[in-house]
Amino acid sequence: MPRFSVIVPAFKVQAYLQECLDSVLTQTFADFELIAVDDCSPDSCGAIIDEFAARDPRVRAVHLPRNAGLGQARNAGLARASGEYILFLDSDDSLVPGALEAIAGRLDATGDPDVLVYDYARTYWTGESARNKFAALLSEQGPAPFALQDRPGLLKLLMVVWNKAYKREFVEREGFTFPPGYYEDTPWTYPALLAASTIATLDRVCVHYRQRRQGGNILATTSRKHFDIFDQYDRVFTFLDARPPLAHWKPVIYRRMVDHFSTLATARGRLPRGSRAEFFRRARAHCRRYRAPGATPALRGRLRHALIRSGGHRVYRALWAGDRLRSRTRGIAGRGRRVLRAVALRVHYRIQLRLPVRSDLAVFAAYWNRGYSCNPAAVEEKVRELAPHIRTAWIADEAYHHTIPAGTRRLRPGSFAHWSALARAKYLVNNVNFDRRWVKRPGQVMLQTHHGTPLKTMGIDLQERPAAARSMDFAQLLANADKWDYSLSANRHSTLVWERAYPSACTVLEYGHPRNDVYQRAGAEDVARLRASLGIPEGRVAVLYAPTHRDYRRSQSPPIDVERFAAALGPRFVLLTRAHYFSDAPLSGTAAHRIIDVSGHPSVESLCLASDALVTDYSSLMFDYAVLDRPIVLHTGDWEAYQAARGTYFDVRECPPGAVARTEEELVDVFVTDHWRGSRAARLRAAFRERFCPYDDGHAAERVVRRVFLGESGGLPVVVPQEQRTPAPAPVPFPAPVAHAVPVPPQPSAGRLPARQNPGSLVPSRHA
Repeated sequence: MPRFSVIVPAFKVQAYLQECLDSVLTQTFADFELIAVDDCSPDSCGAIIDEFAARDPRVRAVHLPRNAGLGQARNAGLARASGEYILFLDSDDSLVPGALEAIAGRLDATGDPDVLVYDYARTYWTGESARNKFAALLSEQGPAPFALQDRPGLLKLLMVVWNKAYKREFVEREGFTFPPGYYEDTPWTYPALLAASTIATLDRVCVHYRQRRQGGNILATTSRKHFDIFDQYDRVFTFLDARPPLAHWKPVIYRRMVDHFSTLATARGRLPRGSRAEFFRRARAHCRRYRAPGATPALRGRLRHALIRSGGHRVYRALWAGDRLRSRTRGIAGRGRRVLRAVALRVHYRIQLRLPVRSDLAVFAAYWNRGYSCNPAAVEEKVRELAPHIRTAWIADEAYHHTIPAGTRRLRPGSFAHWSALARAKYLVNNVNFDRRWVKRPGQVMLQTHHGTPLKTMGIDLQERPAAARSMDFAQLLANADKWDYSLSANRHSTLVWERAYPSACTVLEYGHPRNDVYQRAGAEDVARLRASLGIPEGRVAVLYAPTHRDYRRSQSPPIDVERFAAALGPRFVLLTRAHYFSDAPLSGTAAHRIIDVSGHPSVESLCLASDALVTDYSSLMFDYAVLDRPIVLHTGDWEAYQAARGTYFDVRECPPGAVARTEEELVDVFVTDHWRGSRAARLRAAFRERFCPYDDGHAAERVVRRVFLGESGGLPVVVPQEQRTPAPAPVPFPAPVAHAVPVPPQPSAGRLPARQNPGSLVPSRHA
């Protein structure tokens, strides 16, 4: 008996069926049977199913002699299912990688409940995706399994069969089958949740629910088949009538029924012309037949329910049309207000530009107004310490205002105060660029700190990389660079790249990265406090996994299966997963005791301090992490694709900061065999640190503030030699691994990677 029977009915989906079946057969969890039902499809669905069945013994092909509809096709699959649990998957949807393993793990952890409810995300032809808006209802907090009485909010979820796993014994005991007609999920999902004695939830997206551009949803077509909804709710209430202990659920199902009727009645293009009055009459009859004590809806839905109950379709449509008209009117008024405000802001900014520049004001921002972070944050902190006569302000979206220190003024982008500050502040600091409409005035000083040592191609070097540059405006990019007075660099490699990628007349300050100063200042107590705040169990080895952004991919799914990786590392490790700030794909997993998603943490420096090792690919974080002198492992499985799309300034595999893994299996092996912290990895890291971290000695911010804000050209802090630096201690002491007598590869030639500048030299260079 397999663990799962996955039932996939197919009808006129030849373009998507192969992807659907592949998404099941490539799961890491292999104990399943796949029952693919050809509902007498007129296209190639039947042939595709037969091809898969011939290749993989887990696929069972079922061909119906005539088209029977979605419900009957599912019934045909049910009749042949032998798994412990039954899963349904529509043939134009797909399982996400690792879904079956996550479902199996949750079932094991919750004692094999009758029903397990998991999450889904709508995926669009544009490449965008959106998770179910009621995802919070799937929280795994609290006792599990449970009865529906304990979590009645689950009835607010989309009532479909494909976001649940059903114990086959439970399905057979209750005699569940699908009826004919549209909305066949309704008389299955409600009874299944109501009858289940044990339910559990899985707070993870397991299904990608495809939203086709055209013709993807039969329920969105115009047809009298939409009247089937009345028969389907008759079946639901018949089920409840046959089970008196469930009678207290009738008011809840009644309210859901009326909401369903209301949605269908107002949806465009569903009911045929001239049939709306009949629909309201039948809806009124159902409301009279099934209304139960306690069925009063919430205040905002009472009018809608009253009109459905009374059958007043003309009044309903008039009110609906009036509501749409009010919405349009509000939209027009809102656009008018926005235009007037934009004009007022423009006039305000022009006035501010005529007022004197304030020498006691500095404005900071980072990462397109995403809050207090990176090099600008470290510089701002040092300005408040060394130049207290300068008032500081920080531009950030309101969602990030909590990250800004109390002594720093908060500025909302687009506000009058924001434009006043840009017009009058003498000092402006950013790791990207300010609003392109900002006018650089005589007397203003802009410091561009950048946000990392460049491995990937940047600036105008992207002109020959259309996959990465996309719609980049290179003329605007150069106009922004012309506003820079100073460009901060961490090493000679960065200096030469910035000079070529952003050609301008600014002065380069080769001082190090201020954001890395904290690595030299933090002590063991700070590290322990940070680990406790993140929930890292004592004695565990914390591995920070931080992949970079892929320009050649629209969706940013993790390059590795984080759950599989965490499981392979074993109980001694915990995985801290951090998605790139451009990514909307989570890096979380179901094994909460082994995986901690830290994508939303405001400080990557704190995460580095709290971790014992870093796993990344082509992220500039590796250059910063090397300052800590802790193990770094690179996973370069898609190097050729990344290099082709984005381009890099050198092959990091030839001079890596530690062990390099080309595949997920090699990555696991690097940790299992202790190569991640071996002597060879340590020598590689030392060479990498010597080359790329010459000035990260804990005084970079002070050098910047004294030069830019205090005007001191001499007497800057002397660079501390590498051997005299004391970075924050690693959290977990390791026994010495067995030495591997493997020589460090020779350093690349100067043509591939420029030699570093003399660490004692702090003379800034000026672009020609």
